[in-house]
Amino acid sequence: MTGFVDPRLSINQATIKYADLATALRVTAEAGVQGIGLWREPVNEVGLQTAASILADSGLRFTTHCRGGFFTVPEGPARRASIDDNRVAIEETATLAAAGATGSTAILVLVAGGLPEGSRDLIGARERVRDAIGELVPDAAAAGVTLAIEPLHPMYASDRCVVSTLGQALDIAADFDPAVVGATVDTFHIWWDPDVLASIERAGREGRIATYQVCDWKTPLAADALLSRHYPGDGVIDFASLTAAVEATGYDRDIEVEIFNQEVWDTDPRTVVERTAAGFAASVSPHLRARVTN
Repeated sequence: MTGFVDPRLSINQATIKYADLATALRVTAEAGVQGIGLWREPVNEVGLQTAASILADSGLRFTTHCRGGFFTVPEGPARRASIDDNRVAIEETATLAAAGATGSTAILVLVAGGLPEGSRDLIGARERVRDAIGELVPDAAAAGVTLAIEPLHPMYASDRCVVSTLGQALDIAADFDPAVVGATVDTFHIWWDPDVLASIERAGREGRIATYQVCDWKTPLAADALLSRHYPGDGVIDFASLTAAVEATGYDRDIEVEIFNQEVWDTDPRTVVERTAAGFAASVSPHLRARVTN
């Protein structure tokens, strides 16, 4: 593509959801983007070893694996199945990180899960998230994988994620080694939080920023609120202050753009990657001091 492509930009595969794995890797590399975050479903469609092979051939850095989590159900068969599935996701993450280009990171993004059916107990649900992560820490440490707790906007607390602020994610992570349990800093989910800058500073001080993800917020929201993310620069998020805060912690690795938006998904994936790179260059790159150094 013509124009500047920031070397720290990574395309989260959700942004080009309808592209199969091979296509996603190809269009990302052809656009001059150097990193990609993958999702479990398209990886599993082709098989882990095949996915690792074509990732290696692409020359792209592997930046995150999405997603693990969904830990809020009470003890029983469903919870055991979830824990076991997260152990599989940890192994997938380690395998893909080993296959990616130099500078790849073994980061598994965790979405906590919503309230169990019939429950109103947010505090109890968060404690079950903490307990589940505690079970997984030995597996993650052995595999060299960082579990990245992702807080989601409060509008998702009932059905998707009872961890709503970066501060809550850090409180859960605090019981564990920062090399094994960190946090995902995603602008879409935390931009509104009056404590966000202090929480980013805390995350950096505690060594907990596993990954930084960006996309924009614009109203009105889509009928399905999950599909309301926009290209960087198309909404109201102050990328200058948030990015400066992340940079001030010393974070100098890849930055993913993750967009859930039906119109974006319906667009040719190569066009989406190029549009993403342009929006990132205009809205995020001016506020970056560091380049990828690993």
